[in-house]
Amino acid sequence: MVMPGHLCPFGLKTKWLLEKNGYQVDDHHLTSREETDRFKQEHGVKTTPQTWIAGERIGGYDDLAAHFGNPINQDGTTYRPVAVLFAMMALMALGAGWVATGQAISILAGEWFISFSMCGLAYLKLRDVESFSTMFLNYDLLARRFVPYGYVYPYAEGLAGLLMTAHILDWVSIPVALTIGTIGAISVFKAVYIDKRELKCACVGGNSDVPLGFVSLTENLIMIGMALWMLAKPLLLG
Repeated sequence: MVMPGHLCPFGLKTKWLLEKNGYQVDDHHLTSREETDRFKQEHGVKTTPQTWIAGERIGGYDDLAAHFGNPINQDGTTYRPVAVLFAMMALMALGAGWVATGQAISILAGEWFISFSMCGLAYLKLRDVESFSTMFLNYDLLARRFVPYGYVYPYAEGLAGLLMTAHILDWVSIPVALTIGTIGAISVFKAVYIDKRELKCACVGGNSDVPLGFVSLTENLIMIGMALWMLAKPLLLG
């Protein structure tokens, strides 16, 4: 579809994918809504663009990607958002740790990786607190008894992460992280491993496609671990 004010992004991606795989593209533009509707009716399709290779209709962009052996995720579940976030936070922590200590790997970088991750996860939740709280109510035990907790949780996680990054007000950050992490870990463990429920995780915000389970449990366990480390650190390092 190539119309005034609209250039179909999937059309561009389809053309690029074909050219990437060595095809010469005979590109036919649909320049009006009437022409588009007529095209769909004529070929019995619901979407554009449509691709033909050697006279055989392949289908839309997703179909073309599958044809080339790279199917687009169809089941709606993915760990990519969490993997990307943790990778970025790890690189940020290593970079900041290098500037602060002059060491490629340090205890400070490890601490910052966790606190940065807490802040990043809190940000994703805070983009749409309403959607997050709704998804959170599916499994969190405290939120089910006290609905406002679903709205408070991302702010509490972000606050604990910021304070742990700055290494200040430990008397606030430690109990907050320990409390929300423990409640969260118990809730996730019960929902997934005891009740065997298949749910989406609210850890990266509302309407996410991340399955509830290992990732959310890990989020809560690292908060617990960070809180315990902050308590034990003075004793261990003097």
